[in-house]
Amino acid sequence: MQAPLTAKGAQRLRTELEQLKSVKRPAVIAAIADAREHGDLKENAEYHAAREQQSFIEGRIKQLESELSNSQIIDIATLNVGDKIVFGATVDLVDTESDEERTYQIVGDLEADIKLGLIAISSPVARALIGRHEGDSIVIDAPGGTREYDIVAVRYVV
Repeated sequence: MQAPLTAKGAQRLRTELEQLKSVKRPAVIAAIADAREHGDLKENAEYHAAREQQSFIEGRIKQLESELSNSQIIDIATLNVGDKIVFGATVDLVDTESDEERTYQIVGDLEADIKLGLIAISSPVARALIGRHEGDSIVIDAPGGTREYDIVAVRYVV
């Protein structure tokens, strides 16, 4: 099964991939070459740190290439669902107890980042939101207890 990915998320992953390939990979190769010039590799901390960094970079490159090739990119601009919440929706919520407002965009698992308000489609919050409409209320069982939110607005931001 292909993992869903927004067009914006796919571009962000492609940018990271390009950065790793064109900037970070050559820099770590140069660092390894420089560390080798210092002699004995057994006790050369710079060499071992650079090799570890190279391993991380190569692993991340492989991961990003695999994820991008096995994902289905969904263009939010082509969705015509009105105020129904589906993948790609940006949703404004208000906590019914604290009146705290939150804004989330439902994205693929690969691009989720709660600090940016991007929640994975597989998350409990996203699953509770899918199929709902502006004006509905949802109840989410969170680790801290049950929370109730009102859906204030639904929009599709490209």
